[in-house]
Amino acid sequence: MTDQPALNTGSHDLPVTPALAAYMAGQWAATPLPAEERVPGYPYFPARRAKLAAAFPGERLLVPAGQLKVRSNDCDHRFRPHSAYAHLTGLTGEEQVGHVLVIEPDGEPVLHLRPRSDRAAGSAEFYRDRRYGEFWVGRRADLGEAARLTGLRTAHLDDLPKLLTGSTPTRVLSGVDPALDALTGRPSAAHTLADGQLAAALAELRLIKDPWEVEQLQLSVDHTTAGFADVVRALPAALRHHRGERRLEGAFNARARAEGNGTGYETIVASGAHACVLHWIRNDGRLNPSDLLLLDAGVETDTLYTADITRTLPLSGTFTPAQRDLYDLVLAAQDAAIATLRPGASFRDFHRAGMRVIAEGLASWGLLPVSAEEALHEDSGLYRRYTLCGSGHMLGLDVHDCAKARAETYLDGVLEEGMVLTVEPGLYLQPDDLTLPAELRGIGIRIEDDLVITPDGARLMSAALPREAPALESWMATLLS
Repeated sequence: MTDQPALNTGSHDLPVTPALAAYMAGQWAATPLPAEERVPGYPYFPARRAKLAAAFPGERLLVPAGQLKVRSNDCDHRFRPHSAYAHLTGLTGEEQVGHVLVIEPDGEPVLHLRPRSDRAAGSAEFYRDRRYGEFWVGRRADLGEAARLTGLRTAHLDDLPKLLTGSTPTRVLSGVDPALDALTGRPSAAHTLADGQLAAALAELRLIKDPWEVEQLQLSVDHTTAGFADVVRALPAALRHHRGERRLEGAFNARARAEGNGTGYETIVASGAHACVLHWIRNDGRLNPSDLLLLDAGVETDTLYTADITRTLPLSGTFTPAQRDLYDLVLAAQDAAIATLRPGASFRDFHRAGMRVIAEGLASWGLLPVSAEEALHEDSGLYRRYTLCGSGHMLGLDVHDCAKARAETYLDGVLEEGMVLTVEPGLYLQPDDLTLPAELRGIGIRIEDDLVITPDGARLMSAALPREAPALESWMATLLS
């Protein structure tokens, strides 16, 4: 990070002659960013940074955007800044590669970035560098523009090594930027505790969403709802295709790219027994009209907030009696879970409520070797053979948001107004499970919705998508007519 690295050119790039280099060095019009442009949500970021600085007085905090990751040879994956960096700066674009937010010991935030290439200085980066050149990957802000966009003091990324040569106590969000980790001596056992505390604080800073964040999440939910409708409309063509799951994946992902930054996570399109694989993302199966389809997907907004919604749909348009019984049990579990959501409730309460309904239903059908009470006992958990995962999680910039938060503030904590979470009970009846009757094997059902905690309960953000079986069937019929 101390010196400008060699240009990132390709093996098949043509050489540049001195004459061409000289010709490229001049006669470019000024193209400043609009002076009034600011990052979306601009008023909310100073308070977030101040709260983080107050948690670590007298210490320097480094929050990197991250580095590119190679997909193959000289091709990189699309870059997405780390969620903590985006949460504190409002900068979400692919041009944020390598940038670092520094919060100084006195609390002042300084953004260290790679500014736009100075064409007047004779740099060839803007037209030759495949990773950072403006002609290759788009425009970056200069230092002044970045300061106006964010309200932050800005500095060149090359100044960072010199800044870090002193003895100031420093914490790093490590494991995000290998170059920064190397520069600051990470990974090292001496820094593990301090860096872990910073990671936890950054996660806990996002537990309660401000009004602008809730608006962004609602926008994501609304786009996701539209994407689910796109999938239903694509069913006739997908049913005829030898990899129908992928046809449906494409339908949803097209909506995600058209309306937002893309998908918030890999889209799950799981038909038949594939729905029993909790994170099925291969999506290469043929569709059978007699099967169910489990669709788990979310649109990520341009501000990087994502929805996370699941619906289980009958590919024929109508549930069979057995499918309907299983679906209604999962829906009853979700209803029971949602009913527990309110400020002051334990985070784990909604999972317990949903699992009680599941266990009692399985026991009433004779599918458990013990009673529901015995299966629910902490020393047993036998019902989990058919519903292995948890029933929900925090939601925000990450689909599994705030994952580094301490247990006492999250998993073992209580709900507060402004928290946004999913509720997603499910049944996953494996195709080779001999404890089940043959007609139930290979069926997977999950119903997942996004909710925000309100002063007196919770608001169902994804209410526009029907949940009850008759309403789902009617919705599908309308879209397919």
